[in-house]
Amino acid sequence: MSKVTRLPRDPGPAAWNAILPPPPPARVLDRAITADWLVIGAGWAGLAAARRLAQLRPGDKVVVLEASRVAEGPGGRNSGFMIDLPHELAANGYAGAAEADMRQIRLNRAAIAFAAEAAEEYGLSAEAFSCSGKVNGAATEYGLVHNAGYSRHLTALGEPHEMLDAQAMRALTGSNYYLGGLVTPGTAMLQPALFLRGLSAGLSAELEIFEQSPVTALTRQGADWRAVTSKGAVTAPRVILSVNGHAESFGFFRRRLMHIHLYASMTRALTPEEVRRLGGVACWGVTPAEPIGTTVRRISGTGGDRIAVRNRVTYDPSMEIAERRLGAIGRSHDASFAARFPMLAGIEMEYRWAGRLCLSWNGVPAFGEVDAGVYSACCQNGLGLARGTAAGMLAADLAAQGNNPLVAEMLAFDAPSRLPPEPFASIGAALSLRWKEWRAGREV
Repeated sequence: MSKVTRLPRDPGPAAWNAILPPPPPARVLDRAITADWLVIGAGWAGLAAARRLAQLRPGDKVVVLEASRVAEGPGGRNSGFMIDLPHELAANGYAGAAEADMRQIRLNRAAIAFAAEAAEEYGLSAEAFSCSGKVNGAATEYGLVHNAGYSRHLTALGEPHEMLDAQAMRALTGSNYYLGGLVTPGTAMLQPALFLRGLSAGLSAELEIFEQSPVTALTRQGADWRAVTSKGAVTAPRVILSVNGHAESFGFFRRRLMHIHLYASMTRALTPEEVRRLGGVACWGVTPAEPIGTTVRRISGTGGDRIAVRNRVTYDPSMEIAERRLGAIGRSHDASFAARFPMLAGIEMEYRWAGRLCLSWNGVPAFGEVDAGVYSACCQNGLGLARGTAAGMLAADLAAQGNNPLVAEMLAFDAPSRLPPEPFASIGAALSLRWKEWRAGREV
């Protein structure tokens, strides 16, 4: 293994980061250094791994390399839901899956607890991290059926939840669009860029984080690994790879990872009069009852009162898309926004962006020791905040020989299965996504 075959490209601005004050100048790696530990990637998995290493090995030198800026990559491009419960909401997806669900719940809640401890330790605000729960919003009778099936499953698992009618949804969101909703209280809501920036700043007192320092080569040198960047290098005996789908770019899990983009838009800051017309509660998050539908968040804080919408998915094996696609898909966002918030007609979107996600064919993480001294915390399967945090902290536990029993649960997952050959994988994925979007109908 030597040259890294692809470097990250993230289309559009990371809105969550853009609405914050500018960060301090990047600290760029500009020399050759040594470390006890190297973490590649400063997203959810990477910063979780770094924090856990600092806890387990406080005397060791830990170095983190980030290709862009903290919160500019996929870590700052999600919708900010750290979800504790299984992500697949289709009622028929739960049959016989109770034990698998409970394992995922344990992992997700361990991640939320880890993030909550970090938020408290580094003095992060409730805007950055709050265990405030979320709502599955149903915009169709089909969505209500999904929520009803989800409710039955949660009842069987002993999980608390609350059903909302259309009037309650209107009181929450200000919108008449939803027929009902299902509240689950265990989800943490984050301003992802604010959280990642705060976590990075807190960790910088304990370890070294270099930004704008993409790894272009990773080679074995005796008992060590040497990661080369454009201006420097890090030599360390142990590496934690937290680059999600770009694990393939480093030579691991080839033809076993699926790469997709999700798309989102965020309004300009609303005026006080527009906030009055909207009504509802100042901060909330609604995920769609039909998983491929539209996710909506309303925020109020740094950067003002805003609404963000996310929908549409594309399968992109190259991990890259053309910027012009943002405009075309943005029209779908505009339509979804207008349907939900007619009282805000004419409000323009200030930001449009896309974020990379990594899935495996069989829905499992790319986790564990993949070469001597190299540990993977990759492939989050669409729940990057919770699963990424869990993978990062547990990869550090595995590598540093900690005693977290959840390591065994992560290692118990099957390996990611091999994808069908091209062009069948791309054709099949594209047709499946389009059919799901058509079936979702008004949920989009």
